[in-house]
Amino acid sequence: MNRIARTRLYSFLFSAVVCYPALLLCLSDSSCAYDLEKQVKTYTLENGLRILMVKRDFSPTVSLYIRHKVGAADEQSGKTGTAHFLEHMLFKGTRTIGTKNYGREKRILDEIARTGDALDQERRKGEKGDPSKMNSFQARLDELENEQRTLVLSNEIDRLYSENGAEALNASTSQDVTTYQVSLPANKLELWARIESERMMAPVFREFYAERKVIMEERRQSIESDPDGKLMEQFLAAAFIAHPYGRPILGWPYDMSYLSIKDLDGFLKQYHTPSNTVIAVVGNIHHQDVLRLITNYFGPIPAGEPPESRITEEPPQLGERRIAVSFDANPRLVMGFHKPTLPSHDDYVFDVIQALLTDGRVSRLHKVLVEEKAVAESVRSASSMPGTRYPNLFTLFATPRHPHSLAELEEALMIELERLKKEPVSDRELERIKNSLKASFVRSLDSNAELASMLSYFETVAGDYRYIVEHLKIIDKITPDDLMRVARQYFTQNNKTIALLSKTP
Repeated sequence: MNRIARTRLYSFLFSAVVCYPALLLCLSDSSCAYDLEKQVKTYTLENGLRILMVKRDFSPTVSLYIRHKVGAADEQSGKTGTAHFLEHMLFKGTRTIGTKNYGREKRILDEIARTGDALDQERRKGEKGDPSKMNSFQARLDELENEQRTLVLSNEIDRLYSENGAEALNASTSQDVTTYQVSLPANKLELWARIESERMMAPVFREFYAERKVIMEERRQSIESDPDGKLMEQFLAAAFIAHPYGRPILGWPYDMSYLSIKDLDGFLKQYHTPSNTVIAVVGNIHHQDVLRLITNYFGPIPAGEPPESRITEEPPQLGERRIAVSFDANPRLVMGFHKPTLPSHDDYVFDVIQALLTDGRVSRLHKVLVEEKAVAESVRSASSMPGTRYPNLFTLFATPRHPHSLAELEEALMIELERLKKEPVSDRELERIKNSLKASFVRSLDSNAELASMLSYFETVAGDYRYIVEHLKIIDKITPDDLMRVARQYFTQNNKTIALLSKTP
């Protein structure tokens, strides 16, 4: 499965224009908003499910995105990794998909859950646990799982989609959202509606304990054995001391190893509800036919109570936080500064700062740190890490060039950030950045899938896909004074978190 922590704003934002050729002529014109809104049809079912549809006839295909407004940030303390684990389990089938005899299988599944819980309870005792009991529970669990396998049709959802011409079947979990996506022939829409409505309403958590081992291995490979993963995990844990953005999407190892079927089922019922879900449909469709189909399959699902947000607000940072990580890998650093999220005006300014500093070979940090001073092998930045639903971080990533040290690289980065505070960006440089952003907006999308992704993302996170309509207009009004003010306010020592990875001797 693909992992995302935060896809930078423009990877979605730049995707609108190519889908609408008329927009190419009006990037700075107020009619852009009208053109986009004229293309997108929106509906809300009685159970709260929101639907966005765009008809495009250039190919007989359709791309579909389902986004649930839930991610790792919504997990309970002690249950980290639940959202990601649930994403995996929803590919295991339903009561009618993936089974040869659900009646027989259900009895085995119930006993698997009881036996697995008993084994986990004994394991939690640590040294006080009874080894003979654990061996007995494990033997019984193995026996039950072997029996269940005779009734399972593995990867049945994947098979149904692939045999019907589907492409780009995938899912992802971030801090903010959980996403299920697929593109398929337009005449296979009912197959999609049947599969997705059923696994939203009646999934079956098959192969649970085997899959728990899979996600533990995924963590070992992507974090424990990966220098970038380990450095990023430590960096975020230091940057957020109260807010759940400081927790890893995959979860902490201890929590992951004790997640239960009951944990996942409760999370599903609380968050994967119609009132917390957005569906985007883009392609060769007839609006009323698709609406009728979605209403028929998704309409009977109970709305569920709107999830109550109990997320702790991150307190103001009162001093620099510095993390040292040792790893058998080349040195690198991550540096971040707390900032507001959308729709704050300062969030737009940070998008321009990001482009100014690291977008392309003519960007400031590439020219100064990589080419002129040759202190860095690479440098990049992200305007919102690790999510966008809550205040986040402007983050810089860099690797030093031998023989320069991490200290020299950090100093060079800070010099450039200080320069932003003191020297107004020239009108010419700012205009180049704005034109570059507009050009990227034009170039970056030529697919139904990217448009469906963009629409569903902003409808879920910002509460309205129309957020994209005003974005370039606001960017176009940003001034050199805006950049200086934001740099002075946020790029301070007290607001700085830095994680340094040094090569283990």
